[in-house]
Amino acid sequence: MSAMHPIVAVTGSSGAGTSTVKSILQRILRRDQFKAAFVEGDSFHRYNRAEMKRLMVEHQEEGRNLSHFGPEANLFEELEQLFREYGEKGTGRFRHYIHNQEESLLHDTPSGTFTEWADFEPDTDLLFYEGLHGAVKTETVNVGQHVDLLVGVTPIINLEWIQKIHRDTSERGHMRESVTETILRRLPDYINYIAPQFTSTDINFQRVPTVDTSNPFIAREIPSLDESHVVIRFRNPKKFHVDFPFLLAMIPGSFMSRRNTIVIPGGKMGFALEIILQPLIEKLVLRARENRRVELQAEVVND
Repeated sequence: MSAMHPIVAVTGSSGAGTSTVKSILQRILRRDQFKAAFVEGDSFHRYNRAEMKRLMVEHQEEGRNLSHFGPEANLFEELEQLFREYGEKGTGRFRHYIHNQEESLLHDTPSGTFTEWADFEPDTDLLFYEGLHGAVKTETVNVGQHVDLLVGVTPIINLEWIQKIHRDTSERGHMRESVTETILRRLPDYINYIAPQFTSTDINFQRVPTVDTSNPFIAREIPSLDESHVVIRFRNPKKFHVDFPFLLAMIPGSFMSRRNTIVIPGGKMGFALEIILQPLIEKLVLRARENRRVELQAEVVND
């Protein structure tokens, strides 16, 4: 964690909805005129699309598993080093993974590959990460220890799979059968590297449908927000001085289910994200600016 250069990470599985949370946080940053360095989790995959396909076949022939959820297919050490460097100096390097033709045209880079590494712009207020591994921990890596505000997006598993199947078939052109195969192949790494992250996240947003999602592999549509509730769990409410009476008063239909958990109507999720996260981000950034100002003044006096 850093008093000078804060890091905010939104972590969640493929299809969990982290991109939606990212767009809301970007709106918060624009509103407050905060300058962020953005990092996409996919950019820390180890292999491009062609390499990954070839290696998955080799692993299957050898009776081994390979997925984007696990350490072998990702640059966990490099991700932790980036967080460490940014927290200490406010600097670092990033790249983009190109998912589709639209992104290919935008970055002038072939789909399924990576752009070249580039330096962050100077004088950013915070680092914002969105992806699979914002709090990943292995025997040699602990990414989450460097994060100042760690947000988990974790719908119940059937809803997560429905969202992934619909996204990958409608937006990325995959066949439903191949997406199902990917879900099954990734399951061991999901258990070992994705789910454990949500124990250490500061705040979890878990969407729970109020309609039948018992067979996610035949679902024709994604349950809407209005057909859901959202369970918001604060790991340590005292850390962020969470004012539950205020939240209950501001969000109609909300209620407390445990001492650190509030449940809200699904349609209020965007509003809840803003009123919960905006003051926390503002506090981190303004504190960091003040700390940097004091340090700069001290350097001037010493000179």
